Formats: sequence, structure tokens, C-alpha cells
Amino acid sequence: MWRSRRGARGAAYDHRRSVGVAPGRRSQHRRCRLALHVSRLFGEDAARFDRDRAGLVPHLHALYDVAVELALRGQGTAPRVLDLGAGTGLFSGELATHLPDVSIDLLDASAEMLEVAARSLDLYAVKHTLVERDLCAPLPEGPYDIVVSSLAIHHLPVPEQAGLYRRVRDVLRPGGVFVHAEQVAAAVPELDALYEEFWLREVREAQTPQETVDKARRRMAYDRPVSVATHLDWLAQAGFRSADCFYKRFRFAVLAAWR
Repeated sequence: MWRSRRGARGAAYDHRRSVGVAPGRRSQHRRCRLALHVSRLFGEDAARFDRDRAGLVPHLHALYDVAVELALRGQGTAPRVLDLGAGTGLFSGELATHLPDVSIDLLDASAEMLEVAARSLDLYAVKHTLVERDLCAPLPEGPYDIVVSSLAIHHLPVPEQAGLYRRVRDVLRPGGVFVHAEQVAAAVPELDALYEEFWLREVREAQTPQETVDKARRRMAYDRPVSVATHLDWLAQAGFRSADCFYKRFRFAVLAAWR
């Protein structure tokens, strides 16, 4: 699905016909089937996703405040933005409040999530395009001034996460910024249990319903988070000229990289 919107809905676009699966990419798509399964799980809860996320990501506002501030350092007052794994459009909506002339492409494998995002962004009256496509498929054609992603890339198999960074760099304009708010692993495996302990304590303090926590745990069984150090290594290997971690609270972090 590829739909350009400024109020009225455009014609549907079937990405499967345009993307296809070349023989050399079949093994890659097999690895990504698990990520597609996770997308379907999220799609089942699309209507309540933002409410649940607030209870599952402690200090969510601080995470997004840093991510948005970094994204706003992209080029110009009318940037072209790509939101990867856009979900319900939370990150895109935050950008729209600051950049009324922005143009945003929202990419997600879940049609249900994109429908929620579309209703939200229609309220901001900013130009936006919905791209129903998984993160293993080719990215929309650049160049983009800003590429963002929040709490999505860790659903991919590890090799595809590293490969996505290279593809992100390719669609960024020189000087453009990639902002990645993400769930990360500890620096060493034995500390992951400590991350889990801190996370459970904070979701309980937030009085998150147990049903919501249980659903999150089932989805998290498919997660493939890596450490901040690994992310920074991948960004350097992908050819970004500079990158750093600008926020971290236990298993949640914000990284940014410039082409």
C-alpha cells in the first residue's frame, strides 16, 4: 500500500507487485518472516497501541523529547522525512507539531497501524504518504533530510538490522540525520537480567495492567535487541560520518547519526 494523503485518500498501491522477491533475496525474506509475524501481533492491538506503549516504556516522553530534538536538527523547515516502522505515527506526529511544512513517508508492515497513523496525521494537515512494506523490502526512493525510527528495528533478525543501516544511509541526503529511538540489549549478556528487573519495577510503578505486560512479554520473545556499542559500530560501518548515543535509560536509548 502506498497512499499519498493531504486530507483525501489516494489510490491504493500494492507494494508486492513493485518489490517482488528476487531469487537471491529469498533467504533474506525467510529470515524476515518472524518480523512480519510480530507486525501482525502489533496490528491486532493497533487501536490501543499508544495507550499500551505509555505503560510499557518508562519515561516515554523523555525518550521522544530527545529523539525529536535531534530530528529537528535536520535540514530546513520543510524537510522530507522517512519514518521506518512508523506504527501509529507517534514520532511523525511529534515532528508535525514542530514542522507544519514537513513531508513524511510512513513505512510499516501493518495496515492496521498505518490506518491509525493516517487518522492522527490528518489532524495536523501535513503532507504524508503511507507505505505498507516491511523493513526488509527496498526503502522508498530518497533523498530524505531526516530518517527516523522508534522501537521497531529490533524486531528484525540481527543481520537485517545491520543491513538496514546501510540502506538508510543511501537514502539520506548528505548532511541528513538518522534518529533511532530503540530498545537495546545490555553491554554484556549477564546484565540483561538487570535491565529486565528495572523494566518490571517501572511498569509496575506505572500501574500498567498485567494483561498489557503479558502481551508485551509474548511479543518480546521475538525481539533481537543489540547493545548501544553494536549499534554505533554498525553506523560507522554503514558509512555515517558521525554517530552517538544521546539518551539511555536501562533498555531504552536514542541514537543519532549524520551522513
